[in-house]
Amino acid sequence: QVQLVESGGGLVQAGGSLRLSCAASRRTFSMYVMGWFRQAPGKEREFVAAINWSGGSTYYADSVKGRFTISRDNAKNMVFLQMNSLKAEDTARYYCAAKFSSTGYYSRRDEYDYWGQGTQVTVSS
Repeated sequence: QVQLVESGGGLVQAGGSLRLSCAASRRTFSMYVMGWFRQAPGKEREFVAAINWSGGSTYYADSVKGRFTISRDNAKNMVFLQMNSLKAEDTARYYCAAKFSSTGYYSRRDEYDYWGQGTQVTVSS
């Protein structure tokens, strides 16, 4: 069992930045691919970014490529999402997810084993 707790959401103006954090409870954190998803009101949860065990491979949705950066600190059991040049359409609840696999590319919700409760990001235009 892995518990995930997100933090760092808030209200920001368009063009601004936020850094989301996700703390994982599992000591074998490095055995998990980590992902970020988001869900806006009335929409399905969508993939944002993922990172492999070492942080050497990252993957992004086209909508955030070049603006968002995913990273991880295995020593602290943490994964981060740096969000720059935020747009109103980035407004959503952001979820951290864990997939028991050290490698691979996973962008579907049903591929992930554990989820956090989410943190709200609101971008005002």
